[in-house]
Amino acid sequence: MMPSKPSWFNLTSLVLGFGFLYLPIVIMIVFSFNESKLVTVWTGFSLKWYAALLSNEQLLEAAWVTLRVGLISATLATVLGTLAALVLVRQGRFVGRTLFSGMIYAPLVLPEVILGLSLLLFFVAVEQSRGFWTITIAHTTVSMCYVAIVVQSRLSGYDRSLEEAAMDLGCPPVRIFFRITLPQIFPGILAGWMLAFTLSLDDLVIASFNSGPGSTTLPMKIYSQVRLGVTPEINAICTMLVVFVTIGVILASLLIKRQRLKRMQEERLAAAHL
Repeated sequence: MMPSKPSWFNLTSLVLGFGFLYLPIVIMIVFSFNESKLVTVWTGFSLKWYAALLSNEQLLEAAWVTLRVGLISATLATVLGTLAALVLVRQGRFVGRTLFSGMIYAPLVLPEVILGLSLLLFFVAVEQSRGFWTITIAHTTVSMCYVAIVVQSRLSGYDRSLEEAAMDLGCPPVRIFFRITLPQIFPGILAGWMLAFTLSLDDLVIASFNSGPGSTTLPMKIYSQVRLGVTPEINAICTMLVVFVTIGVILASLLIKRQRLKRMQEERLAAAHL
């Protein structure tokens, strides 16, 4: 049966939807190569704003802080979120499960202003000076909830027959987790890490509440400069972020596809032996 052609309404809706989402990004990328300092008037192609960006120490320092916070917080959030997902899926009913799951889901629906303020009050109560690590802890606390949801959905549809077979052969639980479970749920873990990293790169509100001297993130820096007017340097660094995230998404997609093909090959070999 031949697939039906999409209707004009579906095509129009698709074009309008993608245009609404990506046309502003394309315009920003194009004007990052603008010769003029005015971001709304095209006068010619130039790379001078990228050269100027390389000499802008404040923007580069903010980008470096954002990158470090994103990498550390995403890694910690992935570890904690994966453990939380394992508890929710594998432990069944236990005392405090409702409270535990509620604490996992709560940051997903709470406004960022409330999360940022509550974390700020916590750091003040424990007399922790605000800076790089307070932002990292705040981002880890929030993004681990998203990781837990992603990994939990992956674990919910996971076939445990390989684990049961390994246990029947006397394999210890720790080795089963690292040799069987972890490779099987790795695409979900990778997706959770990327989501946590993206949330950290994008965050403005929570970082504003928990930042301190010398810990200004790139979104905070861009927001403070945009209030005085958009400059081509901001377009240039935002374009570099878009390229960086796009490359990361492509590499992650290729890695997930490779893992899926490897798993399919292993399943075929196991079926052939049977």
